[in-house]
Amino acid sequence: MRVGADEDYVDYVKAKIPALRRLAYVLAGDPHRADDLVQQTITTLFVKWRRAQTADNLDAYVRTMLVRTFLDEKRRAWARVRLFRDTPEPPPYEEGGAEDREVVRAALGQVPRRQRAVLVLRFFYDLPVEEVAGALGCSAGTVKSQTARGLATLRRLLGAPEAALKEEPTIA
Repeated sequence: MRVGADEDYVDYVKAKIPALRRLAYVLAGDPHRADDLVQQTITTLFVKWRRAQTADNLDAYVRTMLVRTFLDEKRRAWARVRLFRDTPEPPPYEEGGAEDREVVRAALGQVPRRQRAVLVLRFFYDLPVEEVAGALGCSAGTVKSQTARGLATLRRLLGAPEAALKEEPTIA
């Protein structure tokens, strides 16, 4: 890589690290795993920097790299290593803003990885279905079905009343 390209890469990564860490944290639910995901993504980006610079939307390209790194992480052998026999009990639920976020974050961590990625990209990043489909390398129909399944799983994990699950939202 030429010297100017190195500087462009360093400048880009410095500017985007906070956004990449936020996305990785929401996906992984753990700050240490988030750092690992970001590190893997920016390492891969360095290797592919020349090609990445030609992308129409570099931010979307890198976001796609991070999401795919997250999804592929489960396939690696070390991802199956567990330090605990049983998962620790979740923290008790209390009314309030910060506690609600933690409860939702914990529930999101129990949603299957692909559904979690779809939910984060659709609702946290407010991306359209077509862009999420492009990032995940699947069809728009798959994104829609994964969204529906992910939301149903979240509702079940959060203990939403059965009536609320069957009601259609009304637009006022």
